[in-house]
Amino acid sequence: MTQRPIPVTNPDNAGFWEGCSRGELRIQKCAVCNARRHHPKPACFACGSFEFVWEQMSGRGTLYTFTIVHNPTLASFQDAVPYNVAVVQLDEGPYLVSNIVGCTNEALRIGMPVEVVFEAVADTVALPRFQPAP
Repeated sequence: MTQRPIPVTNPDNAGFWEGCSRGELRIQKCAVCNARRHHPKPACFACGSFEFVWEQMSGRGTLYTFTIVHNPTLASFQDAVPYNVAVVQLDEGPYLVSNIVGCTNEALRIGMPVEVVFEAVADTVALPRFQPAP
């Protein structure tokens, strides 16, 4: 198997990845207008401010939509097919692209409640995945 790519940390997303490595799902929140944003960006989409804080989310959400990948773009994912790519809407509002684990692809349903789990993919990197909520 070819090594899969891992996220690259930069000043805009470091708080997100540091939180994931600690088992915390964090989202940027504008310090001026309180708008939440994901993917992390240097400026607020709502007011343009460069000031932000990291807010810990509950980790709960809803499966908004998904697709099943049968022909991956990168060869390093060939051994994982078929796998799902899911868009989860967090209870707090923002959307995250991730995967649903802990159930079969056939069991996935739009609107199903999910909760975050973290998968370590390197010594200091964990990816947020989601599983069906009890």
